[in-house]
Amino acid sequence: MSNLTTFPRSGISNSTSDGSFAQDNALFLKVFSGEILTTFEELNVMKGLHTVRTISSGKSAQFPVTGVADAKYHTAGKDIMTEANGYLSDIKHAERTINIDDVLLASTFIANIDELKNHYDVRSIYAKELGKALAKRFDLATMKVLIAASKASAAYTDGPVGATLNPNYTDHTAPTSGELIDSLFACAQTLDEKDAPSEGRFALLRPSDYYTLITADSTAIVGSQASNRDLGGNGNVASGTISSVAGIRLIKTNHIADVCVDNTSAALAADDANANNTYNADYSATRFVAGTSEAIGTVKLLDLATESEYQIQRQGSLFLAKYAMGHGVLRPECAVAVDPT
Repeated sequence: MSNLTTFPRSGISNSTSDGSFAQDNALFLKVFSGEILTTFEELNVMKGLHTVRTISSGKSAQFPVTGVADAKYHTAGKDIMTEANGYLSDIKHAERTINIDDVLLASTFIANIDELKNHYDVRSIYAKELGKALAKRFDLATMKVLIAASKASAAYTDGPVGATLNPNYTDHTAPTSGELIDSLFACAQTLDEKDAPSEGRFALLRPSDYYTLITADSTAIVGSQASNRDLGGNGNVASGTISSVAGIRLIKTNHIADVCVDNTSAALAADDANANNTYNADYSATRFVAGTSEAIGTVKLLDLATESEYQIQRQGSLFLAKYAMGHGVLRPECAVAVDPT
């Protein structure tokens, strides 16, 4: 019986193989990489909520910060260029520098024999886990920076600072719908008073707080109006969603609970030592945080990338996903933390 030589091999690029394992599985590796990228995009919360800048080289990026100008009625005959007359605005300048951290990576190894024995595709499962790991670390770092922005000093002399609100909750671990609504309106007012942009405002809520708003009692604004479309609201009790309160987009995420703790443990400090920026602090008093996309920034030196290699000596494949980025505060007046008492 002759050997069958002409038949499709779904893992071989252009149906040409040199007989090696790596060549025979070339396309499978690309699928794996694609799943990492997709999972990262799907699970990441913070990517679209702040300023992101890409650089091709270097260790940091500078973001210019400018103050505001003053206006004054002119008295006929007075020289505008004479400083003592007070017509010239002294617009202050400063800059924010964001440093690139070391490479953050997630990796795994798949033994060839395990793939042969398994009756299901482990690569897709592992790919999702690698993507989830990187997405979570990205979210945790940027959420910490957002809270740090609410407590940061001004970028320039006499400039606006971040804001921390201290509402009096009956139980700060389980706020009522009314308390949450009052805090969201207070956040909106604070951002208004600091001349923060009205577009793109958001708040990061724990799922328990988010659903407290959805199931608010009839005396609460969300329960009686904001979630009732017939009354001009933007929520939907049936689907369990509410888009905004006080012009602030509501985003539920488990990561905010992971961030709002004491992040100064020895283990976290040791891990943070590999980063140029320090993200860890004690945020255990914070219930949630609100802001705009101008509050913080991310600098990318290496966007999410993947690598894979079949290792003959180990009889398996190494898969790796990585990125090199840094995060920092840009405009502290665009961030408000809620630390209930």
